Parts: sequence; structure tokens; C-alpha cells
Amino acid sequence: MNLALFDLDNTLLAGDSDFEWGQFLISRGIVDPELQAAKNAAFYADYKAGTLDIEAFMTFQMGPLSHHSRAELSTWHAEFMAQHIRPMIAPGTRALLERHANDLCVIITATNSFVTGPIARELGVPHLIASIPAINRQSGRFTGSASGTPAFQAGKITRLEDWLESQALWWDSFTHSYFYSDSHNDLPLLQRVSQPVAVDPDDTLRQHAQQMGWQIISLR
Repeated sequence: MNLALFDLDNTLLAGDSDFEWGQFLISRGIVDPELQAAKNAAFYADYKAGTLDIEAFMTFQMGPLSHHSRAELSTWHAEFMAQHIRPMIAPGTRALLERHANDLCVIITATNSFVTGPIARELGVPHLIASIPAINRQSGRFTGSASGTPAFQAGKITRLEDWLESQALWWDSFTHSYFYSDSHNDLPLLQRVSQPVAVDPDDTLRQHAQQMGWQIISLR
């Protein structure tokens, strides 16, 4: 059995789902447009530069979720999927996933599970490891904060290994382990798998992949 891991944003998607969620909220008048746009752009720039403050980002990312009911959020997310996400699925994504149809497939992403859960289902990937929005157990509403370790940089390894252990699996359970990613932020996990693959990589990851002889592909 093989393990196939996939980053989501700018990998399986030709864009960033969390950034687009912010743009969707702006378009609906749900958040202050100037403040949201400025912070959204600043955090995205920090992410690309490798300087993202993940705790500050998670607070920003999950704050708007706490102001609305789960039913209302779900209705908005269905619109978001139709308007922003389905058109953003990279042309080669479904063929890549099909090539791993007999492997254990997992999307692993720093973007929160509220945004990414329906995307994983749309792509037919059965397992998702994402950053987790905290929930008020009495009301069922999101609190606006994160729960547990964010699935970001080395945190992806921590979250993945915890999940594998919960499945009675470990790295040596697999003949091969693949990880597909666009970002140098994912170097810790790319260096952990047996088959790292750079997908439409940023400049830093492309240079590293070329130096290491890793496969470089495009899904666009």
C-alpha cells in the first residue's frame, strides 16, 4: 500500500481557497471590505514569503466564523463552492487523483476544515487533515479560535503522524509515500516522504526540488 498526500491551495487548486473565502465574504458584504482585503493580502504575502505568523493568521481566518450560525455558514459555503472553488480546480487534478485511486489518499492543508472539508468531498479524497476551528459544544457554533496544532509547516508532520497512529499505521506501513505541494512552507513534509513532488512550485521550492532531483510537475 502507498500513501498519497496532497496539499490543496495552489496545488490541487489553481488558487488559494482561504484567500478566496475572504474574497467571497467581502463580495457578500459579510465583513468590512477594506480591513478584510488588506489583512487577507498581507497574510497571503507572508505565507508566500515563509514568514506567516500562524497563530495570528488562524485568529484572523476563523474569527468571522464565530459571528454566524452553522446553517448560515453552510448555505454560504455552497455558493462559495459554485462560484469560487469548482472553477479553480486545476485541470490536471482529477487525473492525478485517479492515478492514486488504489492508494491511501489524504489532503493535508493549513486552511481550516470548515473551508476545506467540502472541497475534499468534491474531489473525492476520503481523508482530510486541516487546521481545526474550535467549537462551542453547547451551541455548536465556532468560537473564532483554533483547536490543536495547525497543519502548517512542521505541524503537518505532527498532525499526519497522529492521524496515522489513530489508523494503526506508521511510515513503514507503506511501500511508497508521496507528497504533492507547491510551497516551500511544506519542505518539512516533502523531506519526510519517499517521493516528494513539486507541483507548480514557488521559486524557493522549485530551486530546492531541482537541487534535490525531485520530480516537478504542473497540473495547470
